[in-house]
Amino acid sequence: MPARTDPYGNFNFIVEVDGNVTAGFSEVVLPAASAEVIDYREGGELNTVRKLPGLIRYGNVMLRRGITGSTELYDWWRTVQDGQTARRDLVVTLLDEGRNAVKRWRFRHAWPIRYEASALDARGSGVVIETLEVVHEGMDVE
Repeated sequence: MPARTDPYGNFNFIVEVDGNVTAGFSEVVLPAASAEVIDYREGGELNTVRKLPGLIRYGNVMLRRGITGSTELYDWWRTVQDGQTARRDLVVTLLDEGRNAVKRWRFRHAWPIRYEASALDARGSGVVIETLEVVHEGMDVE
């Protein structure tokens, strides 16, 4: 009987920015990738349209974590605000139950385009979340 291959849980992952593991993210939203389609009609064919691949487009990466004393994410956003965009490589690694890497998404030349902190509510008991939205110039899955 073949070994059972269950899908991996979505809760066991790490995030690296320029090779450094960045403190515990509670959520990472991985982007979609798509290719534009170019319609092309060859000269001798009147009724048939060929489909060619065009530009590849990638969505943005969303990083969310509970706010701590670290200002690392805000400082990265601040480089954009100050006009000195710091492009970094971002790697999200999915781990199995034994904390072994099973899949990696690498985003090249990433930089933040939006920083947000959640609302503060004196009546609640939740955690304050900071969100960093990041653009990039390409994605590789390893």
